[in-house]
Amino acid sequence: MRISTKKKIIYILAIVLSVIYLLWRVFFTIPWHAHIFTLIFALLLVGSELISNFTAYVLIIFRIMQSKKNHSLEIPKFDLTQPIPDIDILIVTHNEDVDLLRKTVNAATFMRYPDKKKVHIVICDDGCRDEVKKLADEYRVNYVKMENNKKAKAGNINHALEQLSSPLFAIFDTDMIPFSSFLYSSVPFFTNNWVNLKDDPDHTKALGFVQTPQSFYNADIFQFNLFAENYVANEQDFFSRDVNVLNGYNQTALFTGSNAVFLRKSVDQVGGFPTDTITEDFELGTQINMEGYTSIATTQPVSSGITPVDVKGVIKQRTRWARGVIQSCRNLHIFTNPNLSLSNRIILINTYLYWWTFTRRLIYIIAPLLYALFKVQVVNANFWILMIIWAPGYFLLHYVLGDASSKIRNERWGEIQETFFAPYLFIPVFLETIGIKAKKFKVTEKNVTFSFKDRLYILPYLFLWLLTLWAIIKFNYGKWGSEIIVGSVITFWLVTHFINLSFCLFVSMKRNIYRKSERFLREATGKIQLPGETEPTAEFKTRDVSEGGFSFEFNDPSIKLKQNEEFSGILYHDKFSINFTSRVVRVVEQEPTWYAVTIKIDSVAGQNHYLELIHDGDNALLPKMQDNWITPLDELHLNAVMHMKSIERTLSKVIRNNS
Repeated sequence: MRISTKKKIIYILAIVLSVIYLLWRVFFTIPWHAHIFTLIFALLLVGSELISNFTAYVLIIFRIMQSKKNHSLEIPKFDLTQPIPDIDILIVTHNEDVDLLRKTVNAATFMRYPDKKKVHIVICDDGCRDEVKKLADEYRVNYVKMENNKKAKAGNINHALEQLSSPLFAIFDTDMIPFSSFLYSSVPFFTNNWVNLKDDPDHTKALGFVQTPQSFYNADIFQFNLFAENYVANEQDFFSRDVNVLNGYNQTALFTGSNAVFLRKSVDQVGGFPTDTITEDFELGTQINMEGYTSIATTQPVSSGITPVDVKGVIKQRTRWARGVIQSCRNLHIFTNPNLSLSNRIILINTYLYWWTFTRRLIYIIAPLLYALFKVQVVNANFWILMIIWAPGYFLLHYVLGDASSKIRNERWGEIQETFFAPYLFIPVFLETIGIKAKKFKVTEKNVTFSFKDRLYILPYLFLWLLTLWAIIKFNYGKWGSEIIVGSVITFWLVTHFINLSFCLFVSMKRNIYRKSERFLREATGKIQLPGETEPTAEFKTRDVSEGGFSFEFNDPSIKLKQNEEFSGILYHDKFSINFTSRVVRVVEQEPTWYAVTIKIDSVAGQNHYLELIHDGDNALLPKMQDNWITPLDELHLNAVMHMKSIERTLSKVIRNNS
């Protein structure tokens, strides 16, 4: 992203004004003579502001550096005059559902490569399951089992690598399905790097790994529970497709656990995957960088997985990540390690501080509550001086952050997500920091199940929401004129947090999942055998596909099918004919008429090609950018309406059952 000189000046001015504010905060606003509780909280608040601004500066400065260097990450093409390297594809599994694993293994067999004989697919199973071995035999891929694994995912991978020897290897989690273009989008970076190393070894560093984005084909908990699947990007996209790409511009992208390609030599040189942390990915990537290897992150998704949409699953997942990153930062000695470059150290410190974001968010929520409800003043400042020193820097910095954060996610949405995780992550982060580790971690469950206990996750948000509502009413009740103006800063923060907490209430409410499988926009062609015909002749093209069926429209709009009509046909994929039988479950009378149908495929080869048709590409039904025309108030209104309709349907059902 190119940044004009005018914008760079605004970016720098925002940093300067906010630094002036921070200096004023530190030296003139701390209530040193207050009660010890007030003083401690005041210091925590100042510390939170200092850290928040530091993380903001890192993003802004990295964005300016990217623009200054005029970086552009283009995927190179294979140079067929050079040797094509062998590559091992490691699909790591523990106890995940075999049907889920099947999709990933199937997709791996469809990956394109100049010489398919040099692609070696390996299922790494430390669960030693017979059904997984049977799956490997079915697809004619390698199977490496590991008994009595005490070192989790890292131990499983290290065990498999001991039996492999290709110069490159790729890692996939069970649920991360590669696209057919994956190898063409990653391996050429290495072959180009090898040529550059040979031609100019003094000015070229060896490439250690390429991290492709973590992409998901189902709506995440924020998209799904807030009815925002059409205008909000996945919560993890901001890091994967933006922040980590910036890290890669500094040659130190972070490894995020799956869909990455490694130079085998770089992993061997650091002793394999680290087993003293639960985030072996984060630690391994840094160790490789410390050995002098570079790492990059690409922007275009070339694999896609499934993300949990239940509060329990998401909280457990983030707790594991938080504890693991803190463990790894401690192992790596990120503040004092002399082997870290300046840019790498900044990236690691910034990553470490990210997991303290949730504690800071709670401090920001509590600070105005203390003053509004109990007159506890943790900032000793005159209102008008505050407006002169705080307001210009704050609002300009937030404008710059919105501009520098790309179009994937705006800062306002980031605050909502931070608020959601805050009540459940601040304690694990604190405990891990002081050395109290969790006894056991489990792989995140992707199959969503709900129970009454899941509804209890709403309690922290409900408590803070009610407290904030009370504070808004109590603080502003009876105020007039200048009193309202003087108290406007407190009211501003209370209302901001009230809105964020309202979103959290909606996120934590259970939304029913009616679809058994996700739909994907795919345009494939086929033919249907109409009644009275001996073979398929009626040509059609699909609109979308799913594992349970697809929708389509005829090339000739005069051809009609009826509801519940059964038929057979052919669907084409990659020059392969998929023979199927179907039944019409929905007829949509519009221009042109289209049909939703079930699908049944008898042949194994046909089933495999149909799975590949579904999963070879990201889910275009989900947005990749945030629609900033949709305001928080629009979103709150939508959720209120949708939940009122849900209550109305429930009451109507109860009345019908009792009548």
